[in-house]
Amino acid sequence: MAKNTATVAIELPRLNVQMLQITLVGDAPLICHAWSEKAKEMMLNKQMGKANAGKEKKVPERDFMESLYWLTDKPTENSFEVPAGSRFGFPAVGFKAAAVSACRFVDGIKMTEVRGAFHIIGDMIEIKGTPTPREDMVRVGMGTADIRYRGEFREWTADMTVRYNANALSAEQIVNLFNVAGFGVGVGEWRPERDGSFGMFHVG
Repeated sequence: MAKNTATVAIELPRLNVQMLQITLVGDAPLICHAWSEKAKEMMLNKQMGKANAGKEKKVPERDFMESLYWLTDKPTENSFEVPAGSRFGFPAVGFKAAAVSACRFVDGIKMTEVRGAFHIIGDMIEIKGTPTPREDMVRVGMGTADIRYRGEFREWTADMTVRYNANALSAEQIVNLFNVAGFGVGVGEWRPERDGSFGMFHVG
């Protein structure tokens, strides 16, 4: 007995994928705090049940160097001065998270929809500027005081390429999200989202 077969035509709506260039201009210093190789090693050893070596002597210059996201090779010698020609970045995911979080301050745009409506090209966004060391007193663990040495960019800009679905978000909406994010969310350590005032920016 022959079976009845039917052919169903499926029409998918075309995605309207567009590219957008955005320049961010820092309004407040950007404080970096990348995971150091030592910190990652200690975390891995703990997860694998291995014993960690005792606490090492603090080396402020090394902490400064390791707090930065290097796009060029990191020097083998620790110093508070970076070599000429050095290039640095910041995780693209941090900028996207800021823009998504900014939806809380914009009417008619939901975080769940925005997350899939645009993507920032690349893993790292180059930060144009020269990092300088900063010393901060912080509280860790059970309130124990510690001194942290990190790199900050007092003046900085960042260029990024955004790939977005124009059927879901317009270029104007994306630019507005980043502008709002720069004021109310920020990126890096001690940003407005975490009760700080660093890492603020605007769309240039």
